[in-house]
Amino acid sequence: MNFSKSDKLTILEMKVSEMKNLLIKNEIKAEELISLHIDQVEKFNKITNAICTFIPDQAISKAKEMDLKNDFELPLSGIPTFIKDLTATKGIRTTYGSRIYSENVPIKDDLIVERIKNSGAIIMGKSNTPEFGAGSQTFNDVFGTTNNPYDTSKTCGGSSGGAAVALACRMAPIAQGSDMGGSLRNPAAWNNVVGFRTSQGRVPNWPYDLPYNSLSVNGPMARTVDDTSLFLSIMAGYDSRFATSINEDPKIFETIIKPSDKKNLRVAYTEDLNIYPVDKHIKKVFNHSISVLSKLGIEMENAAPNLPNVDNVFQIYRAYSFAHSHKNHIKNHRDSMKDTLVWNVEKGMNLSILDMAEAESQRSVIISYMSDFFKKYDYLLLPTTSVLPFDNKIEYVDEIDGIKLNTYIDWMGLCYAITVTGYPSINIPCGFSDKGLPVGMQIVGKEKNELGVLQFAKLFENNTNFYKQKPNIIL
Repeated sequence: MNFSKSDKLTILEMKVSEMKNLLIKNEIKAEELISLHIDQVEKFNKITNAICTFIPDQAISKAKEMDLKNDFELPLSGIPTFIKDLTATKGIRTTYGSRIYSENVPIKDDLIVERIKNSGAIIMGKSNTPEFGAGSQTFNDVFGTTNNPYDTSKTCGGSSGGAAVALACRMAPIAQGSDMGGSLRNPAAWNNVVGFRTSQGRVPNWPYDLPYNSLSVNGPMARTVDDTSLFLSIMAGYDSRFATSINEDPKIFETIIKPSDKKNLRVAYTEDLNIYPVDKHIKKVFNHSISVLSKLGIEMENAAPNLPNVDNVFQIYRAYSFAHSHKNHIKNHRDSMKDTLVWNVEKGMNLSILDMAEAESQRSVIISYMSDFFKKYDYLLLPTTSVLPFDNKIEYVDEIDGIKLNTYIDWMGLCYAITVTGYPSINIPCGFSDKGLPVGMQIVGKEKNELGVLQFAKLFENNTNFYKQKPNIIL
């Protein structure tokens, strides 16, 4: 079929359900749909460097097979996607953003990739990530820096930075990401897309050998809440090999039947969790979003949960995890690792049993306070990031409004504090700075209530439509 330029743009803007409808009605071939997205990669990846390993020939071949069978009944049949370069993909180079693994080609898929493949989605390649996912600035010595499409001199965030940029540039409608201290939410905020950090065990992280004390989760990213929810229905689901796996039917996420009912909702909001410095430009956009919700008649209250020692808990758990994952890397390849990663691994290797026990005890107190907080409120809203996207030549922010920060991850506090609680949190686009840089808002829901978070996010999205504002480079 011959598509006009306007037709191509219309298709690229569609939700997954709309693309699927075209495929089922034979109004577009899978090969054509994949080709449209390949064109986007070829046009904009040289500007953004979002995709680090690109496999267009394999994607086209898979699409042609689907067209021959004319079978698009699987949930994501014929829909293009990208897998984060921290996630193992059989037969597709997976570097983890590290020179140590620059030529690594796995012989087996991670569980999440198996599920995505089994849904019928077509993998077009790998999205760029910082070295071993450390830090919220996507750059590494293997592939270089990924640029923000809203201002290519700025960072896209991380560690799911390549995925977020691919979505913003319409290279795919959905993308897989992961999150420890904000890696789904930060880049989503800075690229005007959706990133959902779900509860531990909602998306089984297999293979993984720290199921109890890890803070990392896999999760969906998309441009809309509907597509995020649909993608979650593919990723989620019980797996007995993962100790904290949640045994609940993932089909509940296939379709958001209705947004949250505005009646009887009690919503708390906070600019800073009463803990962290936050840039005034972020506060301005965030408070405008709060006013939008207030005008809808939702009961809003300025309040924040008590989170004592939350910084210590996150730093300890993170360091413990890094030491476990990278003890051999630092022993055998120290010179191939960036300084901030080395610092974090060594911090973990110097921990004592009592350090870890104290952090676990402190975390139990935090979770108790969160439980009490959510007896009063249905949702907690807060900014996703403390600052706007910064210069992509800077590894991290060390100061906010004159307040000095101690480590390379301190500026991510608004996200990692929520990580420690274990409660589900989604980033939703909530506006733009005066200079046109995207700003995101976190919606935190009750324990294991992913569906409720999606419903409230849908309510906000329906009344704002910020996701429709594209980067200038693709207009």
